[in-house]
Amino acid sequence: MELNSQTVTTPPRAAATVVLLRDGSQGLEVLLIKRHDKSDVLGGAHVFPGGKVDPGDAVLSTIQALDQTPDALHGRLNEPDLSPTDAAAIFVAAARETFEESGILLAHGASAAQTLSARAMLSADHDFASVLASVGLRLATSALLPWSRWITPQVPSVMRKRFDTRFFVAALPAQQTAKHDEHEATASVWLTPRAALSRYWANEIELAPPQIMSLVQLVRRPDVRSVLDAAAAQSPPIIAPEPRDQAGMRIMCYPGDPHHSAPVRALSGPTRLLYRNQRFEPESGFDAFFD
Repeated sequence: MELNSQTVTTPPRAAATVVLLRDGSQGLEVLLIKRHDKSDVLGGAHVFPGGKVDPGDAVLSTIQALDQTPDALHGRLNEPDLSPTDAAAIFVAAARETFEESGILLAHGASAAQTLSARAMLSADHDFASVLASVGLRLATSALLPWSRWITPQVPSVMRKRFDTRFFVAALPAQQTAKHDEHEATASVWLTPRAALSRYWANEIELAPPQIMSLVQLVRRPDVRSVLDAAAAQSPPIIAPEPRDQAGMRIMCYPGDPHHSAPVRALSGPTRLLYRNQRFEPESGFDAFFD
């Protein structure tokens, strides 16, 4: 993963990502998909399904395709400066991107046949609103629980774009199986958070800092229920990383770090990641992920 040193002056683009969860034989597991190597955003890295908010997401938020009103979704995000329509569009984007990239449809009562039909229509370039209307489904926005909000700094370390990304957690719906789309995503895998971090440390997969730190937050969670309960009980923390260069090394600082403008911790684990060995890692090594 190459380090970027260019300043991006454009405002961050609204985006959404979903940490899909299931209970496996070794405990809590998360879905990671591998972005196409030629993708201009984190190409080749393993990420959670997600992407930018599209204009059509706001359109979909105003029709009877959601199980909650825009006002209710606005309250769940707890972002007073955001309009209800824009808040609902973020939830729609989270569900749409998850479906596009992993085949998981967060919709009420979605059968296997409906899910297959919806994915075929989406592959044929039908818009998401018409797909849902055709198969007669409403999005289960209630299944998406706000988890955190990450705002890319003006000097993005691993890409040349800025995003204001709302991270959600959601349980894998019953009777659904994840399958990457072979277009934006070329591989997918279910891993425990510790196993994902171990594979990253062994240079078997690439992870960007938001994915690394999100996995750290899940390491001590025993099962899906514990994560959903924690998400429901909290206000999503805002994570605005602050990069600094020291002795030729990029350091990514998080709230609570002595060099971050926010003095109060917002995350467990290390308060900084250092770019060395062509990746981001804790200052004191692998075990610092679990401190």
